[in-house]
Amino acid sequence: MTDSRPVLTMTGISKSFPGVRALHDVDFRLFPGEVHALMGENGAGKSTLIKVLTGVYGIDEGTITLDGEQVAFSGPMQATAGGVSTVYQEVNLCTNLSVAENIFIGREPRRFGAVRWGEVRRRARALLARLEIDIDVTAPLGTYSLAVQQMVAIARAIDVQARVLILDEPTSSLDAGEVAQLFRIMRQLRDEGIALLFVTHFLDQVYGIADRITVLRNGRLVGEYPTADLPQLTLVEKMIGKELDVLERLEEQPRRDVAALESGTPFVEVADLGRKGAVEPFSLTIHAGEVVGLAGLLGSGRTEAARLLFGADRADHGHTSVSGRRAALRNPVHAIGHGIGFCSENRRAEGIIADLSVRENMILAMQAARGWLRPIPRRRQDELVDRYVKALSIRPADPELPVRNLSGGNQQKVLLARWLITEPRLLILDEPTRGIDIGAKAEIQKLVVQLSDGGMAVLYISAELEEVLRLSHKVVVMRDREMVAQLTNDDTVDADRVMQTIASGSRREEATR
Repeated sequence: MTDSRPVLTMTGISKSFPGVRALHDVDFRLFPGEVHALMGENGAGKSTLIKVLTGVYGIDEGTITLDGEQVAFSGPMQATAGGVSTVYQEVNLCTNLSVAENIFIGREPRRFGAVRWGEVRRRARALLARLEIDIDVTAPLGTYSLAVQQMVAIARAIDVQARVLILDEPTSSLDAGEVAQLFRIMRQLRDEGIALLFVTHFLDQVYGIADRITVLRNGRLVGEYPTADLPQLTLVEKMIGKELDVLERLEEQPRRDVAALESGTPFVEVADLGRKGAVEPFSLTIHAGEVVGLAGLLGSGRTEAARLLFGADRADHGHTSVSGRRAALRNPVHAIGHGIGFCSENRRAEGIIADLSVRENMILAMQAARGWLRPIPRRRQDELVDRYVKALSIRPADPELPVRNLSGGNQQKVLLARWLITEPRLLILDEPTRGIDIGAKAEIQKLVVQLSDGGMAVLYISAELEEVLRLSHKVVVMRDREMVAQLTNDDTVDADRVMQTIASGSRREEATR
């Protein structure tokens, strides 16, 4: 830290919503020239604290001081003007506009009322050069990766002279190289005296970049700690509020009697299934009770393969069989009718319906399978929802709350409940633990093991190799939108082997026995 006085002080912050006490008497400090990690389980109050700071929500009690002056922003635009900028997990820029236009949108240099486009492009190049990013600033932002889009959002924040930069789950969709690039920029900004508030669920990243850590739990402050003085296990215990048996649960292994699982007819069998421009033709069998992990770098075709299996995208090559019979999965309704469920990685755009209640979100898939002319009786809805709210420990446990009021991890549990209610025989989980805390992660992984033990087949997609290996009976490796290997998950398979397979791209590596 370059200054002994905090640039930002939040004192006694409290915020309530109907039926929910989101924050209770929380204090928070942020110093110039530091990276400060804000940690806690989903529902701990992290997002609420950020939204209170940036004026999305008003404060019930407490004060916010910025550079010694008390402030109360009326919204994110006023917060940005006051020197507090936020870069969210879902970059809130205009992908149809150019890079330069996004950096200066609403602040374009003008002369006699006309935008000076040459100046816009020149200044955009200079800003990005400061971050050691060399891209075409005249190209549409949407032609670049999410990582580059986040760098553009950071460049915009720098240009408005942010004193506080909030990075809310910025690494959840980045690969290792992109994370390293982001961290380089974060360190550069820290060394220039900018205060960075870093929100993430990746513990290793916290210890790789953060100077200090503040922990919230159930809307209350647990404590503020120098990172070097807080062991990782102690951090997790403080986040969940009890001695950690969760780490032991994370190491639980499903039964890997692969020969027994594969002795019968596959539940799903695809032969040369593919879609031009999306994923090369691939073949795959999934048996009842089998967890098949789908591994590969971002953009490798994992999600595209899953969408073909669910009928969300139409295959133009190959065919699918379900329980030994040809099945034309032309759309998700057909897939649901064949006992297949799909929990998308993009829970906001393809999952939750924010304005509906928890109950309404949960019963959507079951209602779609029955048809809208056969409504599910309210009593049956209440029974199902109550069962899964308890089974998945969804918080708050009020099924009539709008699902938008829940944390990201609890929204993810609502989506899981939606598909579990349909009692699928194959459940496709695309990044089910992305952006959620370690406690919720453990519970979801434990649930996958239980579902597998109960005979449900699971296709499990995750960018975290250790997670894939922990749960899967076999691991399917994708590279460059092509399935390059199928490995039986035995003692010979570890993260290094999978990474080597991804790097070498050995086509159709034989399954390890």
